Amino acid sequence: MRRHSRRGEAGRQVTAPSARGAEVGRRIGVGLMYGLWKPRVLGAWKVPATGPVIFAVNHSHNIDGPMVMGVAPRPTHFLIKKEAFIGPLDPFLLGIGQLKVDREIADRTAITDALGVLASGGVLGIFPEGTRGEGDFASLRAGLAYFAVRSGAPIVPVAVLGSSEKTSRLIKGLPPLRSRVDVVFGDPFEPGDGSGRRTRQALDEATGRIQKQLSAHLDHARRLTGRPENAGRPVGR
Repeated sequence: MRRHSRRGEAGRQVTAPSARGAEVGRRIGVGLMYGLWKPRVLGAWKVPATGPVIFAVNHSHNIDGPMVMGVAPRPTHFLIKKEAFIGPLDPFLLGIGQLKVDREIADRTAITDALGVLASGGVLGIFPEGTRGEGDFASLRAGLAYFAVRSGAPIVPVAVLGSSEKTSRLIKGLPPLRSRVDVVFGDPFEPGDGSGRRTRQALDEATGRIQKQLSAHLDHARRLTGRPENAGRPVGR
């Protein structure tokens, strides 16, 4: 995978996965997502056309990341758990600009790569809940606040609704083919207090502000799409 280097803050060298690889991933996502399902995309115009951006995406199904990659107006580099990089998926995911992260440690390589994406003016995709679950933004990890406060990049909340309401009879574990999946992009916001502080207290406060914004966006997305409150939750929960 080609990487580009540039100077980060304090003159330190940071690396970024290839934007060209992420664009290839976006094109693949377009074909697959629109070919298999019927995405309805709302608010994509709110995504800044240039400069660093962080997508904060709720996560209730494995197709949520690929769906956002396929419908977003800009190529996206997602932080993805290392367990997904198995067999041929490892070089493929790396080749399309996705970032491997070990969730059990402070993964310095993943942190550097993510900051590199933002320093290069790219789009970083994060599941702030840390893992697939209810998809309601009820429990956030501090990583999202750290990347936003350190980079200064605005956060765009993204709600994916309908991916886990039902399962396909033909392909177990996937939404029914040709079913509608809604992706709603929200207004960009900056979670910091303007001081530039990155202390534990500052990040905790930023995380609180982020959670309120994301929860409000999810509520708005449900009303906008007519989805029930459990639209983002896995079947059977």
